[in-house]
Amino acid sequence: MPPVPPLLHRYVVSAVLDAPLTRLRYVDPLLGVFTGVLAYYLHETHPRTALPPDQRLTELIRWKREKTQREREDQLRASDAAEQ
Repeated sequence: MPPVPPLLHRYVVSAVLDAPLTRLRYVDPLLGVFTGVLAYYLHETHPRTALPPDQRLTELIRWKREKTQREREDQLRASDAAEQ
């Protein structure tokens, strides 16, 4: 079998050999995030480990969002009052 020409080896052979590793580089973080989200969902919904409804993540997010909106409205009112 004749040796592979250098340019062919540099651009074609190395690209073919590196392709699976490139794909795995993007698949691994996605798999990790998916696994973490699934584990957290199962932790919150499993009957043995389920939290009360008022202590779940959705309630925490709702509370934080409402708090941030109240603070933003207070800042807007203060800035409007200062302008007048």
